[in-house]
Amino acid sequence: MARISAETRARNENAIRAVMDRLLKGDLPPGGGCDLKTLAAEAGVTRTAFYPKKNRDGTTRPGPYQHLAEEFERRLRALQEGGQVVDPRTAQIERLKNQVAELKERLAKRDATVAELTAFKNLALSRLAAQHDEIQRLREQAAAIGNVRRLPASWAGEAPYGSCS
Repeated sequence: MARISAETRARNENAIRAVMDRLLKGDLPPGGGCDLKTLAAEAGVTRTAFYPKKNRDGTTRPGPYQHLAEEFERRLRALQEGGQVVDPRTAQIERLKNQVAELKERLAKRDATVAELTAFKNLALSRLAAQHDEIQRLREQAAAIGNVRRLPASWAGEAPYGSCS
């Protein structure tokens, strides 16, 4: 790989710093984020220039613009710790994560309520069935004895004697 001249390197560093300032102010390109990939693409340098390199003997050396990547990440972290949201996609992701957590909680509560109401319905139905069976048994018992007399029906529109109405 060919070495770049000092003039080209200085020009690239200036371009990277300009893009870095723009990204950290929140001026993000469409489809881009506040990250090294976007920084490299917007500055016109390869992303690998931000990472350490290996020499032939296996030792590592810093990438040509690694110091700028570290500065970018440091400034980004400082902004985030200060509560400033640089990348609106990150804020949207966090908002959606919170919304999903809230919806899961609401769904769990709703499932618990449905289970509780289903149990109540089953209990009520079993009690109604038991009461119905008891009423049928008492009617059959009363019909078998034969000593039960019907009370006279009240006149239409009049309440029976002793009624509260």
